[in-house]
Amino acid sequence: MAEENSTLTTFYTSWQTYQDHIKTSLVPLTAEQLALRAAPNLRSIGENAAHIIGCRAGWFANFLGEDGGTDMKAIADWDVPGAPTRTADELIQGLDRTWQFMTDCLAHWSPADMQQTFPDDWDGKRVELSRAWVLWHVLEHDLHHGGELSLTLGMHSIPADFPG
Repeated sequence: MAEENSTLTTFYTSWQTYQDHIKTSLVPLTAEQLALRAAPNLRSIGENAAHIIGCRAGWFANFLGEDGGTDMKAIADWDVPGAPTRTADELIQGLDRTWQFMTDCLAHWSPADMQQTFPDDWDGKRVELSRAWVLWHVLEHDLHHGGELSLTLGMHSIPADFPG
């Protein structure tokens, strides 16, 4: 995994640092603050965090079929419509749990495993997605929705621990 490739190590370490910034920003938030939105039609701070968590679990456990235990399949549903609202502590635990799950997967995947593909339906068209593509997609998804978190916190004058 990352120990064998300095480029991968750089990306992985920076991704973990980014996650730590998200977690630090969530720690002090109340239920009312987690419910804040940038606009009425956009996800709240808490919903965005749950969406990041659910995406990770969904892609790795459901799509790739990795065994993260029974709780990982449940975590994949954290952002479905009607899912229970999560506290800041639960969201931080979800980030940690999914991070460890992804780390465990990366630790046992070989370069050949990263190239293995899985069938998917993309807007009615059959495509083959590799583990490498899924990993990239989850990373860019974290960055996108982490940016939404940062923006929403800033709009509501709540300090965020995101680098400038």
